[in-house]
Amino acid sequence: MEIPGLIDLQVNGFKGVDFSGAHLSEEDVVRTCDKLLDAGTTAFLATLITSPTEIYERNLPLIAKAARTAECQGRLLGIHLEGPFLSPIEGARGAHNPAWMSAPSIEYLDRLIAWADGTVKMLTVAGDLDGVEELIRHAAKQGIVVSLGHHMANEDQLKRCAAAGAKALTHLGNGVGAMLPRHDNPIWAGLANDDLVATIIPDGHHLPPSLLKTILRAKSPANCIAVSDASELAGLAPGRYQSMGAEVVLDPTGRLYNPATGYMAGSSATLLACMNHLASLNLVTYRELVSMAFDNPLRLLGIDRRHIRRDKVVLYDQRRRLFTV
Repeated sequence: MEIPGLIDLQVNGFKGVDFSGAHLSEEDVVRTCDKLLDAGTTAFLATLITSPTEIYERNLPLIAKAARTAECQGRLLGIHLEGPFLSPIEGARGAHNPAWMSAPSIEYLDRLIAWADGTVKMLTVAGDLDGVEELIRHAAKQGIVVSLGHHMANEDQLKRCAAAGAKALTHLGNGVGAMLPRHDNPIWAGLANDDLVATIIPDGHHLPPSLLKTILRAKSPANCIAVSDASELAGLAPGRYQSMGAEVVLDPTGRLYNPATGYMAGSSATLLACMNHLASLNLVTYRELVSMAFDNPLRLLGIDRRHIRRDKVVLYDQRRRLFTV
C-alpha cells in the first residue's frame, strides 16, 4: 500500500536547521524540504516557536520566499506560529521563553502576518489569555487556522475560543501544568470539546500509550492529527546541545529535554517514526493511520490533496505494521 507521503503541521526544524534560528538562510529552508522528503514528509508547515521580534522580522520573510521556490512549492505549505501569544505559567509554557511572549495583540499579529507575506497558515494561542477571543476572530478572518495550546484553559474558555473561530488543539496532553485540577483542566476539556480537532505527538515520549488510546477514543481518529514537533535536533546524534536559548539533552532513546526543568524541548522524531510508533500500538486501522497523517491535516488547512506533490511515496507493510520510504 502506498500514499504520497505524510503531512506534518508542526516542524520546528530538522538536522541542524532551526526555523527560529538567528542564522537561518533561504538555502537552509530549501535543503530541509529535500531532507524531510527523504524522511517521508511530503509537505509541512515550518513552525516558529515564541521568539524575539527581530527573529520574526528576519525569518518570516525568508521562509515565505523559500516557500515560493520551485523546490519547495507543494512541499512547504506555509508557516505555523506557535507563539508568541502563549501562557507564561510554569509547565504550560513548556520550553517557550516567557520573556519573548506577548499578550494577545492584533497589531502585533498583523505585523507577523505582513512579514510572512500571507504564508501564515496556522497560529497556536493560549485559550486562557485576556483578549484572546478577539485575536482568534481576527486571525480566522485572515484565513488562518487557530489552534489552542500551551495554556491552562478550562471547559468554558475552550468553548468560547471555539465559538470565536478556533479549530484545533495543539499537541493535546502536552504544554499544560504539571499539577492540574481534578476535573476542569485543559486535557479533559479538550477531550470533551467536539468542535476542536486534536493534534498529538505520538513519538513514544510525549504521550504514554494509555493517553494516546484515551485521546483516540474520545476524539476519534477522524478528529486527530499526528504531528512530529520535530526540533532542529531531529535526525542528529544523541548528546548535549544548545536549543531554544537553553541547554538540552538528546538521550539515546530519542527523548529531547531541558535538564534544568525536565520539560520536553520538542521532538527528535520524524513524522514517519511517529507513525510507526503509533502503528506498533495497534490502536487504529491502516486507513485511520493514513487519515491522521495525510487526509486530516490537509482538511484542517483546507488544501486539496491534488495540490500535494508526489515526488516520493510512503509504503505501508500491513503485516509488519510499518511505514517506509
